[in-house]
Amino acid sequence: MRLHIFGASGSGVTTTGKALAKKLKLEYFDSDDYFWKSTNPPFQNRQKPTDRNAKIKFDLQESQNWILGGSIFQWGDNIFPKFDLVIFLFLSPEIRIERLKKREFERFGNIINTDPKRRRQFEKFILWASDYDNNLGIANRNFIAHENWLRTISSPTLKIFGDFRTDQRVERIIERMRQEKLLPTLDLSKLGRNNINEHL
Repeated sequence: MRLHIFGASGSGVTTTGKALAKKLKLEYFDSDDYFWKSTNPPFQNRQKPTDRNAKIKFDLQESQNWILGGSIFQWGDNIFPKFDLVIFLFLSPEIRIERLKKREFERFGNIINTDPKRRRQFEKFILWASDYDNNLGIANRNFIAHENWLRTISSPTLKIFGDFRTDQRVERIIERMRQEKLLPTLDLSKLGRNNINEHL
């Protein structure tokens, strides 16, 4: 089973994807782990596209059941298999940007205010993240681009728009998985008694 979950930065993709992976005992792959080189602070240097694509293609082929989180629609052709379900998360920009600002300060601390370089990086990031909805040409990964990509794929899709709790999102995804008859493809013996009952 191959699930793909994506949305704007700060829309809850990683949180929801990891929660779903934990509940269903699936492996979770984060596109950021392939897109960016490991640096301190993180998200400074990009991987070479050829290296990135080869690594994620290999890792996904090595695992039978997984969830892939993050926006990968511009990475190229013949990298990803057909997804069994694609989940698109959308959160209003007002809520999303405030969460991003809070997340950045929790992650990096007050250096964002005290270091001019880090402050510029923070402001540039927030401007880029805001352009997902504003579509002023700053970000090529935006709402319109995501909607257009969804129209090109043949996989079943689920759109979750709104500020829901993580568990609510997970349950909506599981319900759609039941509709698509995806849950029987899992080895339920590995999920534990409580989870097995949920899937029957």
